[in-house]
Amino acid sequence: MILTRPAPRLTTELLCLALLATLWGSSYLFLKVAVTEIPPITLIAVRVSIAAVFLMVVITVRRTRLPRDPLTWRRLLVQSFFNSIGAWLLVAWGQQYVDSALASVLNSTSPIFVFLMTVLFTRHESTSLIRLGGAMLGILGVALIIGVDALQGLGQQVAGQLAAVAGAVLYGVAAIYGQRRFGHLPAPVTAAGTMLWASAVLVPLSLLIDQPWELRPSTQAMAAAGMLGLFCTGIALLLYFRLLRTLGSLGTASQAYLRAGIGVGLGMIFLGETISLTVGFGLIAAILGVAMINLPPSLFARPFFRRRRLP
Repeated sequence: MILTRPAPRLTTELLCLALLATLWGSSYLFLKVAVTEIPPITLIAVRVSIAAVFLMVVITVRRTRLPRDPLTWRRLLVQSFFNSIGAWLLVAWGQQYVDSALASVLNSTSPIFVFLMTVLFTRHESTSLIRLGGAMLGILGVALIIGVDALQGLGQQVAGQLAAVAGAVLYGVAAIYGQRRFGHLPAPVTAAGTMLWASAVLVPLSLLIDQPWELRPSTQAMAAAGMLGLFCTGIALLLYFRLLRTLGSLGTASQAYLRAGIGVGLGMIFLGETISLTVGFGLIAAILGVAMINLPPSLFARPFFRRRRLP
């Protein structure tokens, strides 16, 4: 009976991981719709502001307090840059020049960067050949899901493609930094703190650069921005910071592989697209890759290194 107790918890966390992948997987669609009419800085400013209001309501209802010490707020600013201010601006800007499928496959490489940074620098999690195999299998799955046709544009619009990859690097840094610095804070507090910082930076920047009062976005673009802020940011960040504590940075980052599969599913539901045999194999590979990355550390045989204590 003792051996079976962790299973329900792992199942719950993997369901949360799948939900996070769904929310962030749909964000590429909403970004593509909104950024055609709303400049990237203003779009992300709207996104983080909506999320900040939602998260402040959450912590108020839960009667949780924001941190009061300056050190924690400085760390929240750093986290906000890696996870939202920098990463989301890069992705939004890049999606002006590349389609959502190509942006999603390039941006889904964040687990590889988490793995490499863990192996080469931080060593804050135990890792092994099993996790390396899971990372490689996840990349293979994404490539199969997106397909060769979506990758034919790799030589075009280089700046937009590099922006998507740079966003993936920042996601990777954010996952590691968030796990190391905010394990003592409730997930809603960490999420709210990062969004408050993002709003404080991006709203004035939007007013200065974009002059948003002169914009006339359509109802569709505004609805897409609203979905980005409430669901793909506010609710998603609650899940994200929870998972950093339960699955770790590499496990949480592995949801990036599922985002491509979510995109295919949304295309089938809303656009009448069909799944080919190759895409089916890609979905299986992505799911297996996520499972391998999230295997309990006790099952790792001959790890590259043992987890070292964090300062």
